[in-house]
Amino acid sequence: MTIHTLATQLPFVDISRFNAGPEERVRFIADLRRILHDHGFFYLTGHGVDPKLIADVIAVSKQFFALPERDKLEIEMVKSPHFRGYNRAGLEHTRGKQDWREQVDVNNESEPLEIGPDTPAWARLIGPNQWPSALPALKPLLLAYQAEVTRIGIEVLKAISVALGQDENVFSAIYQPEPTKLLKIIRYPGRDVAQSDQGVGAHKDGGFVTVLLQDVTPGLRVRTEDGVWLDAPPVPGTFIINTGELLELATNGFVRADVHDVVTPPAGTERFSVAFFMGARYDATIPVIDLPEELQREERGITVDPLNPIFRDVGSNVLKSRLRSHPDVARAHYADLLTPEQLTGNAIASAY
Repeated sequence: MTIHTLATQLPFVDISRFNAGPEERVRFIADLRRILHDHGFFYLTGHGVDPKLIADVIAVSKQFFALPERDKLEIEMVKSPHFRGYNRAGLEHTRGKQDWREQVDVNNESEPLEIGPDTPAWARLIGPNQWPSALPALKPLLLAYQAEVTRIGIEVLKAISVALGQDENVFSAIYQPEPTKLLKIIRYPGRDVAQSDQGVGAHKDGGFVTVLLQDVTPGLRVRTEDGVWLDAPPVPGTFIINTGELLELATNGFVRADVHDVVTPPAGTERFSVAFFMGARYDATIPVIDLPEELQREERGITVDPLNPIFRDVGSNVLKSRLRSHPDVARAHYADLLTPEQLTGNAIASAY
């Protein structure tokens, strides 16, 4: 039977308890196991990230979004076949509707692969990031922050693995030598600017875990298994952690990638956040892990959504999400993979 946390708020998890000694670790793992099966969303404390780095990343994000549009469009995402760079509000889509947020996407810093006739399509995702010449401070700060939240993501994933009755490195074979590290800095304009209440539409995240930093304006909501929407307002000094589709696949639904969205802030305000999505290598395939018998009895199977099929092939799953959420980039660089409906801009899209 599922043990539910309070429907009025998300639980808090102090990750420092994972390394606080054998007895405390046992209690921590039991607490985490209940949270994972309930909804997989929680506030993370005890993470050890320097508050100054957090403040600096929020500050430089605000500086970027305050730049003149021409400076932001220098790194417009449509220029990148790797889905890196800046998107104006309204260009990303969830289930065919515009998301009213502007953002910059950064991923692993890599050289593009040589593409041949037999190269898998997802290989085109690998390549360099775009950085604005008008704000040189953005690159070192975001890469330093990306390294820190990668550390957090791996530590949380190890704790989750133990909570599932596994060795803490059970997933390392599919994310080493390094996981995919998608980082977004995001600004949501107020309702006087946005054309709907959809900051970002209801969706699931596609990776292992998401590490979300919120500034001061609320807007994030989480939908429980019972269909209840919970507010997840900012709490200073914490990150929001949520589990993604890769863990749902690996646990046959014992862990769920829960649906969540962001509501457009009120007129005259704006919302800033920094989202980090830690995933497996693109060439990996997600296995089904053998859970202990008591956890197997609580497996719920994989969510079936005709509008968002989940693939065990990681590269295919990520490429699917990127093509659907950024149709302008898809048409510019992936026309050979699109259906006639997608080429004309009429396909339903899904955020990631």
